[in-house]
Amino acid sequence: MNTFGDRLRMRHVAAAAALVIALSGETGAQTSPQTIGDVFDRVYRSVVLVRATERDVPSEPGEPGGRVSSFGSGVLISQDGRILTAAHLVHAASEIHVEFWNGQRSRARVVSSAPGADVSLLQAETVPNDAPVAHLADSDRARIGDQVFIVGAPYGLTHTLTVGHVSGRQKPGQMVTGFVHAEFLQTDAAINQGNSGGPMFNITGEVLGVVSHIISKSGGFEGLGFVVTSNVARQLLLERGAAWHGIDAVLLTGDQLKVFNLPEPGVLIQRVVENSFAAKLGLRGGFVKATIGDRTLIVGGDVVLRVQGVPVAEGHRLREMLGRLQSGERLTMTIVRQGRLQELSMTVP
Repeated sequence: MNTFGDRLRMRHVAAAAALVIALSGETGAQTSPQTIGDVFDRVYRSVVLVRATERDVPSEPGEPGGRVSSFGSGVLISQDGRILTAAHLVHAASEIHVEFWNGQRSRARVVSSAPGADVSLLQAETVPNDAPVAHLADSDRARIGDQVFIVGAPYGLTHTLTVGHVSGRQKPGQMVTGFVHAEFLQTDAAINQGNSGGPMFNITGEVLGVVSHIISKSGGFEGLGFVVTSNVARQLLLERGAAWHGIDAVLLTGDQLKVFNLPEPGVLIQRVVENSFAAKLGLRGGFVKATIGDRTLIVGGDVVLRVQGVPVAEGHRLREMLGRLQSGERLTMTIVRQGRLQELSMTVP
């Protein structure tokens, strides 16, 4: 007859045997969880290198201008060549190229852009036949503490992986970096020059956001990185189709109105991209850099005061109105050019 001690030892042996079987996979009921490396292998080919060229202006009048090139990252979200990236990288670019994981390159153009949220949508002319596409996550479901990873090209080192967590969530209007229309996820995954526009993935390989910027005193990464949420990108670029107008501009308010001798808030045109909608309308960008307060601006260009008679300071109403414009309608802008009020107009194509 078994004693209590014998029965206890038999239970321990049985439990140990069950554990060995479970770990060895002999039951068929357990599968090994995916590692970050496994997920990376599935998604990295959807990440592209983005090279953008834009017109540069001199710091002194009379000096020759030139062109400046920059690079960042993006993520392919459709098999026909749509790519999400950061607006600050491509919004004012006159020429854009993307490079895929296999070295294939393609010209690209901006088809939708929301600089106030720092996200843009590119259309590549050609895409590899076997290019995988990334899928957008529901960023509202992301929680602080969730593990994430970023794939990009820091300092040109393509398809570099950095790992971290969701460190916080910043609602629209909370940031002091000028991106007033964006919701950001904060992360401690390393972000450096060249990561801009690249995707931040969740642990299942869905895109949680698009890399925007860092907050840093040293100029390098210090653990404070910010990505525009996938839901904001989806809403602004894919659902609303925010128009790309081809200008880089700054809203002037407060004491800046006195500096520029303006009667009301206006939008200072920094650059105008060749052959863009703004260029066809006749808007002119600046021609020299100037430091005003703690900001470096390109000055000498047009200042837009009103669009369709609506003050530019009424941004929300203005965006809604422009979103309703139909092809064939007349668009008018009241501008200040070299100290004089003028009106520009054209028929919406």
